[in-house]
This record gives sequence, C-alpha cells and structure tokens, in this order.
Amino acid sequence: MIKIHKEGWGFLIKLFAFLLSVNVSLFYLYSFSSFAIFFLFIISFLVFLFFFQFFRSPKIIKTVDEKLIVSPANGEVVHIGEVFEDEYYKEKKLLISIFMSPFDVHINRYPISGTVKYYKYHKGKYLVAWHPKSSSLNERTTTVIENKKITILVRQIAGLVARRIINYSKVGSEVNQCDQLGFIKFGSRADVFLPLDSKVVIKTNQTTIAGQTEIAVLD
Repeated sequence: MIKIHKEGWGFLIKLFAFLLSVNVSLFYLYSFSSFAIFFLFIISFLVFLFFFQFFRSPKIIKTVDEKLIVSPANGEVVHIGEVFEDEYYKEKKLLISIFMSPFDVHINRYPISGTVKYYKYHKGKYLVAWHPKSSSLNERTTTVIENKKITILVRQIAGLVARRIINYSKVGSEVNQCDQLGFIKFGSRADVFLPLDSKVVIKTNQTTIAGQTEIAVLD
C-alpha cells in the first residue's frame, strides 16, 4: 500500500474534489458522447495519479552511521565541485547538487546527526532548478547541522514549478541522521556543502535516495 506524505493530503483532497466536480458538472450540463465522458474521466484520473505519486512516502532502508554522510534528497547528482559559499561559511566548500524531478520522492532528510546551528528561509525567484544561479536567486532555505566530526550545510532550492519549500529545522534542536528535514513541492534541487577535503563516494549523474545513499565518508 502506498503511503502519502502528510504534506500532500490537503492538496490531494482539494484536487479530488475539483476533478470530481468538473466531471459531474460537465456530465449533467452538456450532452457529451460516451467516448467524451470516458476520455475526460481518463484525463482526470491521470492528473490525480500524477500528483498522488508525487506525494508518496515510501519506506527506505536508512543508512545510520556517524562515519557517513548520506544524501538529503532523491534525485540525480548534477554537480560536484568547489564553490564559494557566501551565506554562512564565507569560504570555499565542496558542493554536491542533487536535482529532483517531479517524478522523484520529494522528502528531504538530514545527512548527519547533530545540532541545528543555523536556519534561514529566503524569498526568491523560480528559475529552473538546474540553473547555476538558482542557488543564490531562487526561493530557498539554508540549514546548517554540526556534530563533533563535521559541520555541513544543506540548501533546499525551489525550481520553476516548485512554489513551496517546507523545512522542519529549528535552531538549537538535536536531529538524527535520516530523519525528515523537510519537503519541497514539485521539481527542485538540494545542495550539500562539505569541507574541501571530503572523501566523496558518489559521481555526477548517479541516482540517490534520501537517507540511504552514501555521498561522502568521514575519517
């Protein structure tokens, strides 16, 4: 049985009610042929099915290990490289960017256990998520988690379609590796900023699963 994430129930109920009212209204108000009625039903069903799968919350085999950094998102690694992080660190970091298509699970998870040291929400534009400037211009959140071994930054970035980022982080709270960090509705991106000497164990174009796929190893 498919489990639906809590962030999706309100939207799905409203969508179902809307599609039902459209189908019923057109059925009674207009003289549609049986084929037209069937076609409208199929289109409505496919629309609902698309959004239904988007909000799915499948079970995962969590990777919990203090020596590992796990992926914060389901998607595809689109960039690994050195960048200057100008919001929190004010220095060069190793950036791993993961693109989430509308068909990926959009639950974000904490890559490590630790204390939330910093959190900030930024209003912004809605450039396509893979655009180089989306990291600094789009709507986004920045979350910094620290433990005895490392401090890392996770950035949720809205895309062209994504219009709402949800983040459960609170400064000062203790979080566990693989627990839910938040949710981004529709296509989007997650960036992870690591120390430059991090031992990365994934490659560009690799598919990741949030809370499960290892992205780096700590000494």
